[in-house]
Amino acid sequence: MKKILIIGATSAIANETAKLFAKDGAELFLVGRSGDKLQAIEADLKVRGAVSVASHKLDFTQLTGYEEMIHAAVNTLGGMDAVLIAHGTLPDQKACEQSPEKMLEEYTVNCTSFLKLLTLLGNYFEKQGKGTIAVITSVAGDRGRQSNYVYGSAKGAVSLFLQGLRNRLASKGVNVLTIKPGFVDTPMTADVPKNPLFASAQKVAKGIYSAMKSGKDVVYLPGFWKLIMGIIKSVPERVFKGLKL
Repeated sequence: MKKILIIGATSAIANETAKLFAKDGAELFLVGRSGDKLQAIEADLKVRGAVSVASHKLDFTQLTGYEEMIHAAVNTLGGMDAVLIAHGTLPDQKACEQSPEKMLEEYTVNCTSFLKLLTLLGNYFEKQGKGTIAVITSVAGDRGRQSNYVYGSAKGAVSLFLQGLRNRLASKGVNVLTIKPGFVDTPMTADVPKNPLFASAQKVAKGIYSAMKSGKDVVYLPGFWKLIMGIIKSVPERVFKGLKL
């Protein structure tokens, strides 16, 4: 796994994951919204051992330029072994409740953009007959809760899409990995009160790196979230709807 496309490369988790692949001497193609951040990360990864690093600026609030970006990545890398899709935002739930426009804007970033990318990349890897598609969703997508159901339902849709894509591509030699982090201490959660369940971006990145290398299908990070979400999903709806979660 040497030629890797990382979409949302300026996020804390993606950046830490890229560092691990850089140590392996990988060739990396980074995509993000901030050109300045991409350049800084590009320089850092070269120092850390990446054979080559290139970057491409793309605004995920728009659904344009995806085909051109993938084409540029394939041409620059000389092929593609894997992709990690890691972009996203943590929306203001109350603002989304009051504004359909705001809600749809968040869905574009956290769901629709993923589905378009996965359709394009799924076709690429199916034709190639090998590769890994790794996508960061969230444990929030396992069950709708009043505190974050806009974000949670967007990520839940992506997880379900990945399940179908995995089923479609399994016989084609392509691995599809769904990554479900819990609370992660990153700039995206800077305004969220911290608790003992929060993990570092470095710890989650190690889990992603390992899961991509080992060909897993679904991974909760840290692993205890699988138990937590299993309990939450088991609560009957008649009880769950009365909880303040």
